[in-house]
Amino acid sequence: MPSGQIIKAISGFYYVRADEGEVIQCRARGIFKFEKRKIKPLVGDMVAWESTGLDQGVITSVQPRSTELLRPPIANVEQAVVVCALREPKFQSLPLDRFLVHAEKEKLRIVICLTKKDLVDEPEDIEAIRDMYRKAAYPIVTTSIRTGEGIAELLDLLRGETTVFAGLSGVGKSSLLNHILPASTQQVGSVSEKIGRGRHTTRLVELLSLKDGGQIADTPGFSQLGLKGMTAEELTYAFPEYLPYLESCRFRGCYHQNEPGCAVKEGVKSGELHATRYEHYLLFLHEIQQEKRY
Repeated sequence: MPSGQIIKAISGFYYVRADEGEVIQCRARGIFKFEKRKIKPLVGDMVAWESTGLDQGVITSVQPRSTELLRPPIANVEQAVVVCALREPKFQSLPLDRFLVHAEKEKLRIVICLTKKDLVDEPEDIEAIRDMYRKAAYPIVTTSIRTGEGIAELLDLLRGETTVFAGLSGVGKSSLLNHILPASTQQVGSVSEKIGRGRHTTRLVELLSLKDGGQIADTPGFSQLGLKGMTAEELTYAFPEYLPYLESCRFRGCYHQNEPGCAVKEGVKSGELHATRYEHYLLFLHEIQQEKRY
């Protein structure tokens, strides 16, 4: 039975890139079987399929996934590139940290990509962002599609990987992908001056092939990324800069909130750990605890 990978999904149709390279439009046979097993085919899934005619077929099974994201809905990615604008709209660390938490839970390699560097006159603004994530050790690439700065560095990180691109609307994600993939037809929307963020110009999740190997997934912009289903313990491990401090906390299973003898709180107090990241941690922890309560 032939096999392949789902590279796009639209209105119940799954577009499968077969092992030979052609793209087959498929339905999912026995979709109720998928739902009964709580499995719905996702972009990125490796699947088996049967032909029903010229360039058409049905998906008969979905292979086990190495990773799975719910928002954006995609499977089997290895790396996440979170795209954030430095200007227009202004850099926002809270939604970035929300996505980082989810990517950490899925054990994805993470790259932070800062766009629109040509609009920044104060280099200390970029250094402040780097300082915020220095302890977490995330690679940070600053880019500009106008000057070309950072593009080669980003391509090196993408080569040979299956990478999900995600970010708030209007941060320049689609423009960046157009620059990397000139043949793509990503619609670029203007940033709304009224609300400070762009329209959702990406309508679906799609895997796109890179010239030098690897795949990237363009995903719809998101403005809310909840933490439903995440535990407080998982959140603790989703901030990598906290890991070296965990064994020094007085109590095992410390949530770094109100517990005495907390090494993480001491690290924040001394300036070793970034205060804004800790504020976001407490915000997420409260959100998780409230969900559990209700």
